[in-house]
Amino acid sequence: MFAAIAFMLWLLDISLDSERGFEQALSILQHPFAKLVTWGVLSALLYHLIAGVRHLVMDAGVGEGLESGKRGSQVVIVISVIVIVLLGVWIW
Repeated sequence: MFAAIAFMLWLLDISLDSERGFEQALSILQHPFAKLVTWGVLSALLYHLIAGVRHLVMDAGVGEGLESGKRGSQVVIVISVIVIVLLGVWIW
């Protein structure tokens, strides 16, 4: 994950450097491996975001019990799968 984020920051840097750099970054991102890396990084970040929202809701006192905690984790996984699949459709 750390190396992938460094790769993404490098792409951002060359894309903002010039028009030629932007075209180079765009051509790099058209490669299937780059799309896979992008999808993986964004999937991990989206799962982390959704789980973080669950923890914020739990901090408010909702879903702190054992059964509601299990249900909340199942909801996080279902929502994450849906969002990650939609992200994959958007990337490809």
